[in-house]
Amino acid sequence: MRDARPEGSPYPKADLTLRGLARAADFTLAWIVAQSAPQVGPLLAAFYLLVADALMNGQSVGKKIFGVRTVVVPRRAPAGWHESLLRNAPFALVAVFYAVPLLWPVLFVVGLPIVGFEAYMIFTDRLGIRIGDIFADTQVVDAKVLSKAGEIAHGIRPIAAPAPPPPSATRGATTSSAA
Repeated sequence: MRDARPEGSPYPKADLTLRGLARAADFTLAWIVAQSAPQVGPLLAAFYLLVADALMNGQSVGKKIFGVRTVVVPRRAPAGWHESLLRNAPFALVAVFYAVPLLWPVLFVVGLPIVGFEAYMIFTDRLGIRIGDIFADTQVVDAKVLSKAGEIAHGIRPIAAPAPPPPSATRGATTSSAA
């Protein structure tokens, strides 16, 4: 196993099946958008692929459906617009190659190897980090993991702590003993 982020991460590697299904859903949505309007559809599809991870608090449509999220590791926060643009640029570039028929040879010579190398990185890295994640300093994690970390970070206390007695109960006890 390789380690693209030698300093490590507080998060475990996301389930690769969920991550792959989420990416497939996003590519399918982008393809539908590209086919729906031949003139602007491909550009809208590339734009969606660029900003998808910032749409719903670090989740694209596919990530939301399959329960994974993109996190900015140093801040321990969901990915925003900047991180989404950085980490998804390789996939948007492949979408542009697909959109312009003159660039289809480039798609096969450059685009498919980009996608293949990104997939190789995800499978072989200990944390599932790919080139886009290195650029943006992000990691894809299971959404449940981030939710638990967020609850701890925001100071939500466990329910098991006893509640203090209400102020009226202590006043009533002092007046009844004085009478």
